[in-house]
Amino acid sequence: MNTLLNQTGAGQKTTRPKAGIQKAVFGRFPDGREADLFTLRNAAGMEVQITNYGGYIVSWTAPDKTGKQESITLNVPTFADYLKGTPSFGPIIGRFGNRIAKGKFTLDGQEYTLAANSGGNHIHGGRVGFDKKLWTATPIQGAEPALKLSYTSPDGEEGYPGTLAVEVTYTLRKDNALRIDYKATTDKPTVINLTNHAYFNLTGMKRDVLGHVLMINADQYLPTDKSQIPTGELKPLAGTPFDFTKPAVVGTRINDTTETQIRYGHGYDHCFVFSDKSNRLKLGATVYEPESGRYMEMYTTEPAVQLYTGNHLNGRVTGKEGVAYGRRYGLCLETQHFPDSPNHPNFPSTTLQPGETYKSTTLYKFSVK
Repeated sequence: MNTLLNQTGAGQKTTRPKAGIQKAVFGRFPDGREADLFTLRNAAGMEVQITNYGGYIVSWTAPDKTGKQESITLNVPTFADYLKGTPSFGPIIGRFGNRIAKGKFTLDGQEYTLAANSGGNHIHGGRVGFDKKLWTATPIQGAEPALKLSYTSPDGEEGYPGTLAVEVTYTLRKDNALRIDYKATTDKPTVINLTNHAYFNLTGMKRDVLGHVLMINADQYLPTDKSQIPTGELKPLAGTPFDFTKPAVVGTRINDTTETQIRYGHGYDHCFVFSDKSNRLKLGATVYEPESGRYMEMYTTEPAVQLYTGNHLNGRVTGKEGVAYGRRYGLCLETQHFPDSPNHPNFPSTTLQPGETYKSTTLYKFSVK
């Protein structure tokens, strides 16, 4: 049963969509708990659906140059499908986005052991990360509707130290931007690196993303070893297939296997370091899809972004539009600190101390060109 959180008068008709937020039951866990689905709409007609299970962006529509609203993120059809697991189609990732080598790090002289859940390394918070938790949801009404999700991760969960209190707030703005604000506190020293793992496809799910035009405001990237753990080096982008400082078509150099790093990532699966080293909200990347005219700007306070081009999608997952997601059917721009930061003293610190507040903001804004 739907609960309309933004009521309109009986028989009221408007020519513009009513901004607000709706709540509906998304599905039930085997133990009877319910997961909810929240639909955020703005007056421009953009719609974003988010569930409090894992904070997944379940659906996101944006207009093309003719005004047609179409899905622009990969998804699966039902709550049961989300429970089975997805290739991280849009959830909150934590406590630590990306990889930690061998699932180990040392903090204040103590070694911590995490799940080695990806080729001998730790990835995306472990076997039961934040993407598999039922968060407490607080809808926030208004012309720019928002959804605040809260979760407290107990000391020792997935091997991480400290009780971590986390809030993630999604806000759908009037200007067709989705803003994601992350906040966390801890009662013991710990490490944290939160992100969202949405896969974007600005074609409206008509084809892969190889024709998308990408710009990343980065001057360096992190080379990795064969298991995609950073070597510790920061390498200049100039003269490499990773140079997106000027807009370039994603597919042009993605298969350049003369480049070792392309072979290791099976395409792009690397961390790009922004030229602007500040923690202000700055333009990190843009994506343009010429046929639809959709144009996305990504702003963030983070120092880096992981570009992943869906290299391991294989057509076995079908979205609710009935499209089988083949290789490179989506691209991720996961804003974050550097992967494996706890094991690299030269990387920006991901340590959070008691008394400090972790804060991070990322914004994805849509328009047409």
